[in-house]
Amino acid sequence: MILMNYALEIRDLRFSYPGMPPVVEGFSLTLAEGEIGCLLGSSGCGKTTALRCIAGLEPAHAGEIRLRGEVVSRPGMTVPTEARRVGVVFQDYALFPHLDILDNVAFGLRGQPRARRRERAAELLALVGLPGTGAKFPHELSGGQKQRVALARALAPSPRLLLLDEPFSNLDGDLRERLSLEVRGILKAQGTTALLVTHDQHEAFAMADTVGVMRKGRIEQWDTAYNLYHRPASRFVADFVGEGAFIEGRASDGDGIDTVLGELKHCPGCELKPGMPVSLLLRPDDVQHDDDATLKAEVVKKAFRGAEFLYTLKLEDGKQLLSLVPSHHNHAIGERIGIKLDVDHVVAFPRVEGADD
Repeated sequence: MILMNYALEIRDLRFSYPGMPPVVEGFSLTLAEGEIGCLLGSSGCGKTTALRCIAGLEPAHAGEIRLRGEVVSRPGMTVPTEARRVGVVFQDYALFPHLDILDNVAFGLRGQPRARRRERAAELLALVGLPGTGAKFPHELSGGQKQRVALARALAPSPRLLLLDEPFSNLDGDLRERLSLEVRGILKAQGTTALLVTHDQHEAFAMADTVGVMRKGRIEQWDTAYNLYHRPASRFVADFVGEGAFIEGRASDGDGIDTVLGELKHCPGCELKPGMPVSLLLRPDDVQHDDDATLKAEVVKKAFRGAEFLYTLKLEDGKQLLSLVPSHHNHAIGERIGIKLDVDHVVAFPRVEGADD
């Protein structure tokens, strides 16, 4: 039974191109009213295709899509894109070069009186931080300004759902991060339900309430950024999200894990049997520098990050770990330093023979 209190519901969506394996298969998610979701994944995982199916730009071959309880796609029935009341923001802005900014924003309000259209467009330009730019043309704006205009245009008709397809990929890193936070603020202030597609984890975590890590057309885990990082549901999610390294271990009695770095306790939900070989995930903040520690590791790489160094460390057995160390501890490549573990979230998976840790 499908509940009726979601802005977006997708059940077992499938799409494939002729003669090709499915690009999206078994794809399901829900978005509450006013929630911002994100599909995060590498190129080719199916995230943009899923977005196009939601928008009605591609016909889903199986499954069901509902917007506020209304079915807009199921086998044999597809509501046209223009009737779905879905806004889309593309990565290339898709602004009309021959129209000024005010008319670009007002384009989606056709059918309303011209005065009302221009009034609404001016309101949206002010909302996205571009008041007084209505008489300019797209070529007169920066990339960040163009993306704000594209957002204003998509919001103008008050869509039931806003879709954003890699909206900041053409911008430099600092602007991308700043704009993603600003856009989140705008969407939250408007109470807009939105779904973002990106390959950038920082962008996903800055904007979204819930993030779905995609792999081969499916969502591996639909969760908060915190849980994706600290409580990954699969080895793939653990590998994909954030930075870290795996080391070998063996499950002991009482939810413990024995490793070359010592014994770790409490791995709730790991479902490990005593004696089982495991792969243990260690994040850079799990591995701490300690001059008094008996366990030593060799510095093989270092990356200065202002307040911290990210060290790549090699253990005696050749395994490598990452460690975040305050930048006043400036150690040379080749130097051996003391380390200890301080793991708040123990994450381990049954070890697959031949897996590359």
